[in-house]
Amino acid sequence: MMQGFPPPPVERWTPEGWQLGPTNRWTFSHLREVVRTARVPAAPSSARSFEAGKPLDPGMTVTLPDGTVGTLDALLDQTFTDGLLVLHRGRIVMERYPAELTAADTHALLSVSKSLIGCVVGILMDQGVIEEQANITTYLPEFVGLGYDGATVRQVLDMRSGIKYSEHYEDPGAEITMVGQVVDWSPRLLVDLPTSLYDYLTLLIAAGAHGGPFHYRSCETDVLGWICERASGRRMPHLLSELIWQPIGAEQDADAAVDRAGTVIHDGGLAAGLRDLGRFGQMLLDRGRVGDRQVVPEAFLEDTYRGGTDSRAAFGSTSTDTRMPGGMYRNQFWLPYPADRQVLLCMGIYGQMIYIDPARDFVAVKLSSWPTAQQPELLGATLAAVDAIGDQLTT
Repeated sequence: MMQGFPPPPVERWTPEGWQLGPTNRWTFSHLREVVRTARVPAAPSSARSFEAGKPLDPGMTVTLPDGTVGTLDALLDQTFTDGLLVLHRGRIVMERYPAELTAADTHALLSVSKSLIGCVVGILMDQGVIEEQANITTYLPEFVGLGYDGATVRQVLDMRSGIKYSEHYEDPGAEITMVGQVVDWSPRLLVDLPTSLYDYLTLLIAAGAHGGPFHYRSCETDVLGWICERASGRRMPHLLSELIWQPIGAEQDADAAVDRAGTVIHDGGLAAGLRDLGRFGQMLLDRGRVGDRQVVPEAFLEDTYRGGTDSRAAFGSTSTDTRMPGGMYRNQFWLPYPADRQVLLCMGIYGQMIYIDPARDFVAVKLSSWPTAQQPELLGATLAAVDAIGDQLTT
């Protein structure tokens, strides 16, 4: 894709297809050239360095869920990997860039963005800027009498509002499809749609009581981002930079996609470099600390691992196909296993993932460009590979 000066028309990305394969092998690592973005500044002079650990063998064996056996290298190719970083005991043991992505590029995070926004919420709650049990209309009176009225910050953090919102990407009438048009990520087919994400959120209606089962709704993260901005009086690019990106020692600016009003697409619009995502994951592994600085409150992460009294029940009764029996969703993180195995997962469509495993003291970051948004077999293969990596590191 995009080879030549200029590339021939047949190789150029199009507004309706830039997120799909094979085009996304180029667009995901060139987001600034595809959509509007704001900068999330790093502080390169104080970037956190990594030492090198004992290298992982790319020829190591991985057994897939269907019983087939292959090498890690082959699996990276089969799962359309753009970048893989593995940290063990805080040291780099693998860093690979099999496709268009380089160490100097940012890559679309898609819904991995949600976990970063969740951490901003956790920090602001710890500072007393946001109250966990407050009705969101406390901060956003725009919702009084509308769909989100009555939902609390806690319920939105855990995606347990009663809002009607479909994530079926193939459905032209799904709310997630409408959002793509609102933020200009796809061609505008409905001319009367708003031109800002926040305006669109006020149009959403409730289909049930707030506080019920978990249901995956990207709009919840956008509501959280709006609350953060309104409560703090600062825009999200500044909040991310000041509260997370600079404190973790990021070496390069991140990107935040914005709509026509300058609103960040909180649910999936961030892009960042592979190593900086490793820094974020390592901070989470270290209970929210970088050196002697507490970045994300430890109590917030403890709550994330522990969940609420009914978090696993709410997750188990969902209509969302999670393929995570015994798991839960808390604070904008996935916890894919039953309570006796603590793993944090940040996950986005098209194969984006940060895997934090305290018991085995490792972090894996995988950036990908799957041909379509959701491919369960590729997710299963990725989780099998990460699990095999963890076993290899601890033998």
